[in-house]
Amino acid sequence: MKELQTVVLRRSLPASGLVRGDVGAIVHAHSGDQYEVEFASGDGVTLAVLTLPGRDLRPIEAGEILHVRALAHP
Repeated sequence: MKELQTVVLRRSLPASGLVRGDVGAIVHAHSGDQYEVEFASGDGVTLAVLTLPGRDLRPIEAGEILHVRALAHP
C-alpha cells in the first residue's frame, strides 16, 4: 500500500468511532508496515487520523461499492 491510496478498515475500532469496512486514505506510509490513515465524513470533516498496521487495512478493490452509514455521534 502507498500514500494517497484508498483503503478499507479490516476491523472495527470502537474507541475511534470506526467500524469494519470504513474507507480511509493513507496520508503517510511509515517504515515497518505502519500507515497513517485519515478517515473523514461525507462532507470532508476529519473523523480520525490513526497509525495502523498493514494487517488492519486492505486496498479498495475494483467492483466494490461504497456504502454510507450515520455516525453514532456526529
